[in-house]
Amino acid sequence: MAKACAVHILVKTKAEADKIKAKLAKGEDFAKLAKKFSTCPSGKKGGSLGEFQPGQMVKAFDNVVFKKAILEVHGPIKTQFGYHLIKTLYRN
Repeated sequence: MAKACAVHILVKTKAEADKIKAKLAKGEDFAKLAKKFSTCPSGKKGGSLGEFQPGQMVKAFDNVVFKKAILEVHGPIKTQFGYHLIKTLYRN
């Protein structure tokens, strides 16, 4: 079974996600930005979601984590929770 490990930042608006993505592009630290801005409880852990398998997250999230390039920030990705910036750390 495939597994992946990812970090994410969850915010309410696309505009907010775009602003944070611009900060990341300038080299700001993902974990620090997650702690500061993410509305997900994982924000306290720098956005870490740990390891999970396909189907454990919503489909839009899985599509990024299991199909897109690793170690790149993807998003904003809209789900019922808000807008995510997602970085996959590894997958097998």
